[in-house]
Amino acid sequence: MAMHHLHAPWRRSMVLVVVLTWACGTMIGHAAHAAQAATPAGTIPETRPVKDIRFVIFHTPGPKWVPGKSLFEQDGVRDHVDHYRQLLAQGKLLLGGPHLDSASGGMMIPEAGLPEDEIAAFAQADPAVRSGLLIATVRPWLIGMKK
Repeated sequence: MAMHHLHAPWRRSMVLVVVLTWACGTMIGHAAHAAQAATPAGTIPETRPVKDIRFVIFHTPGPKWVPGKSLFEQDGVRDHVDHYRQLLAQGKLLLGGPHLDSASGGMMIPEAGLPEDEIAAFAQADPAVRSGLLIATVRPWLIGMKK
């Protein structure tokens, strides 16, 4: 009789595990069915990427940069701005602009999902980079916090 009482708590724990496993599986099944029902037929449900990685372009003054002149006084900066306006018009540029400290330079943040090779090729095709006014460096950036 004593053995029966020792195993009773273990049996109750096992029953609880089985009931909870069934309940969680049922809730997950209902959630998946609801998501499937909310998606129009013939479309793929939208999923968010696990990681939001952007290939950010950093600009620093190049060998043709004239010290003592502001960014806006540098020869060729208009061509640089026009080049990046193309990326903006294509919907591929999220943010961009100059740093306002004495180190100068700036950065461009592309939209999500653009491959590094596309961003790097665009950065190197910049007339200000080709002329030596700016140096472009592409760095991967993991967005860890977002509104």
